Amino acid sequence: MSWRVPLTEIELAESDVEATMGVLESGWLTMGPRTQQLERAFAQSVGAEHAVAVSSCTAALHLACLAAGVGQGDEVIVPAMTFVATAHGPRRCGAEVVLGESVSVTDPNLDPADVVERITPHTKAVIAVHLCGYPADVDGLRSVCADRDLFLIEDCAQAAGGRMADGRALGSVGDLGCFSFSSKTLLGVGEGGIVVTDDADLAARVGSLRSHAMTSVTWDRHRGHAETYDVTDLGFNYRIDEVRAALAHARLTRLEPELARRRDVVRAYRQRLAALEGLELPYDDGAVDRSGHFAFPVLLGDRSVRDRVRAYMHDRGIQTSFYPSLTQFTAYAPSDVAGTRPRAEEFADRHCVLPLFPLTETRVEAVVAELSDALG
Repeated sequence: MSWRVPLTEIELAESDVEATMGVLESGWLTMGPRTQQLERAFAQSVGAEHAVAVSSCTAALHLACLAAGVGQGDEVIVPAMTFVATAHGPRRCGAEVVLGESVSVTDPNLDPADVVERITPHTKAVIAVHLCGYPADVDGLRSVCADRDLFLIEDCAQAAGGRMADGRALGSVGDLGCFSFSSKTLLGVGEGGIVVTDDADLAARVGSLRSHAMTSVTWDRHRGHAETYDVTDLGFNYRIDEVRAALAHARLTRLEPELARRRDVVRAYRQRLAALEGLELPYDDGAVDRSGHFAFPVLLGDRSVRDRVRAYMHDRGIQTSFYPSLTQFTAYAPSDVAGTRPRAEEFADRHCVLPLFPLTETRVEAVVAELSDALG
């Protein structure tokens, strides 16, 4: 349908079009100089030593788990409140996924204290998610993992540009950080992802496995840097193409001003919604300054209220969304798991995601007015 206010809108600048056209005019369409340019720029933007661009954040999570040595018989702790790709990564490696609890209903990110209770001799890694762009307690999780020789992987699919309280970029605290270039993100190019790390061996492992574990790629041979190649492992075709790499790099140069525009919208929402009866705002005002602002969730009374409000707003052209918890999916919720992560499941049942992109004041007012009417 044609929404009065959609959940998101994608804005492409003239520089985005020029970057894309430059690739097409060059005649080199995959894993070439634009990919390398993106990797250098992205590593610098998050303060990491290495970055490896791949075909999606799902691929990034899979390769990060493989680089960390996750395999059959291992356990990986992931938040119960996350998008399913977080858990698919370790499962594709043959590992058992252990669902961790949220800190609280107003902070649905992974609780380090709960993680400690779920660690067993089989635990290999922990994956932290910065849900909706808001920083998880990765310092707390880093401490938990360091004391037990576990890998910490950051799922930053929704958190590009987000930062810790001390200014460190999200994705730079764990052993590996995984980012998304999917359409709804601030760096959206359709599909794509990137892995960052300070560890040269982990970066080399990810870089090899993304392209069939070949010892050289076509661009190397094209430039005369190699004549042939060996295949050293069972790799994948997780390569990113040059068009998406160039577009992601163009958008990366505008990340900070784009994030500032979203931050202004979030502050406008919070100011207008603070006193609205029947609604609670997750996170706090301080987190607004640090978030990557992928999405703006609000908490309603319960699932039935949430569903009624969404239907009301849908009928009036306001698009909303929500995320189920992993315990609510058939693939992750056998009978003995459903209902066992009450804080994560309460957030899943109560939250409603409002439109978030550089909204005009008029559109912010329209969303708030319809939400107020729905609750009334």
